[in-house]
Amino acid sequence: MAVDERSRHALYRRLEEVLGPEAATPLIEHLPPVGWADVATKHDLAALEDRMELRFARVDEQFNGVDDRISALDSELRASFEHELRAQTLTIVFGMVSVVLTMAVLAFALARFT
Repeated sequence: MAVDERSRHALYRRLEEVLGPEAATPLIEHLPPVGWADVATKHDLAALEDRMELRFARVDEQFNGVDDRISALDSELRASFEHELRAQTLTIVFGMVSVVLTMAVLAFALARFT
């Protein structure tokens, strides 16, 4: 017989007739709200825990792979940034040296003609 609200209510009424409302109410409250086939056992919970641990282990492996890829990309990005910064610094230094030499030549030339 399937446990539904109608059968639970009928059982409660009968228990109330036989035992009285003080004893019937706690007794009905201890019954599961569904059939016993739908109640999980400790074995069911242990099996679920094992499956979840396997799933979390796979997720951890995926995160480790993502971490490795991010580390590789980070290294590539740093190398590229350092290369570009070095090239830009050299360009600025040579530009400044050229400006200073040009100004010095102009200053000497102007001093020579005056």
